[in-house]
Amino acid sequence: METVAKPWPALWALVLGFFMILVDSTIVSVANPKIMEGLHTDINSVIWVTSAYLLAYAVPLLVTGRMGDKYGPKNLYLIGLSVFTLASLWCGLSGSIGMLILARAVQGLGAAMMTPQTMAVITRIFAPDKRGPAMGLWGATAGVAMLVGPILGGVLVDGLGWEWIFFVNVPVGIVAFVMAVRLVPALKTHDHKFDLLGVALSSIGLFMLVFGIQEGEKYNWGAISGPITVWGLIIAGLVFLVLFGIWQGTTKGEALVPLHLFKVRNFSLANIAITTMGFSVTAMSLPLFFYYQLVRGMTPTQSALMMVPMALFSGVLAPFVGKLVDLVNPRYVALTGFVLMSVSLLWTSSLMSPDTPIWLFLLPSGLLGIASSGIWAPLSTTATRNLGPSEAGAGAGIYNTTRQIGSVLGSAAIAALISARLAAEMPAGASQGASGVSGQLPAFLQAGFATAMGQSIILPAAVVVLGAATAAFFAKPRSVEAIYAEYEGQRSSANQPH
Repeated sequence: METVAKPWPALWALVLGFFMILVDSTIVSVANPKIMEGLHTDINSVIWVTSAYLLAYAVPLLVTGRMGDKYGPKNLYLIGLSVFTLASLWCGLSGSIGMLILARAVQGLGAAMMTPQTMAVITRIFAPDKRGPAMGLWGATAGVAMLVGPILGGVLVDGLGWEWIFFVNVPVGIVAFVMAVRLVPALKTHDHKFDLLGVALSSIGLFMLVFGIQEGEKYNWGAISGPITVWGLIIAGLVFLVLFGIWQGTTKGEALVPLHLFKVRNFSLANIAITTMGFSVTAMSLPLFFYYQLVRGMTPTQSALMMVPMALFSGVLAPFVGKLVDLVNPRYVALTGFVLMSVSLLWTSSLMSPDTPIWLFLLPSGLLGIASSGIWAPLSTTATRNLGPSEAGAGAGIYNTTRQIGSVLGSAAIAALISARLAAEMPAGASQGASGVSGQLPAFLQAGFATAMGQSIILPAAVVVLGAATAAFFAKPRSVEAIYAEYEGQRSSANQPH
């Protein structure tokens, strides 16, 4: 650990950029119907605006984490922030869905440069038993972003147009850049070699898997072009990912993913759990906002206000949970959070009909906020606490990658499920028209559409149950003294002559 006289100002500066990334994701969710209208596209295409961002965000994380170690986390953060801010301007200026998807991919690359540096700085300037409040700030940031993002997005979309959900990032990015230059310390760098074959195998595999899942319904799970089929792409993607895992375990060089870290029980379990969280958070918002706007006729601002209870509870409780996980076994906090989240999503699903009193949705929204506040900080703390100082940076990179992979798969899976449920629940021939509509649906289509959206939310609710089962097996975290004693012992053994 590196001693920094004032670690909190540095963290606040980095959190502003993290906040902007989270706001950008929630803003886009609430603006999807208006983007469909403005760029004359359909649900499946507009979901790629999110999927392209998440995919470009997830794939480079392992490399950008190492680049932060090699060139300095501050430098990588500033470069990523610049890319993200300029790409936001490009997004707002896009005149076609294809151009917007491309700009969002570049934006995701900028986010990939920024995110690992934030967590790496936390692990390097805060002692393991002091990271709880810092991770709590991360949770509070997520809660506030959930509140500010949709509401700000709704106001901007209603008042100025969907383009402004991206333009708003420009001044925020400039302020975040100045703060980072002044407040974030230049930490020591460590030399790394980059596993280019590992990057290629993981990138190709993940893209094939996500593209196959998301586009499957569009091609009726059959041929895409000539001999290339949806299932062929999915299987090929899985094969590439298996080859990536084999390569990581056999390479003589520096592996992109140090597999020995997964021998640490809590690290492995926390990565599985955060994957389910990334999946569910991304998957639940799409059908919910489509329901509010296309079935209930709400404006983007009105639909965003339905998320206020969730954001308020999450933002207020997260700092307290951050302190709590330094005092008790995080297993109990995370398990409770996951169970409550699944209950909240199932509750929401049961309410989704055209004539449910709208205020009833505020109740599961509040429960969802309580649940999420009990998940983020415990998982982040559990993932890195039992790792030695030399392993914390790599662990943070893997942890962020698995979270984003969960988000990518959540976006792809919910797109496929929405298309399938619309085809099953809507009148013959009406589902395709409904997927490209803007504004409130005709009354005779609302029941089928609402049912399809309600059924879709059951998917993230089920995946969250897997997160709960994983959290139940967390081991009690070791003391800081034990972690550092083991680390020093390993260093001494490595330095002994053989």
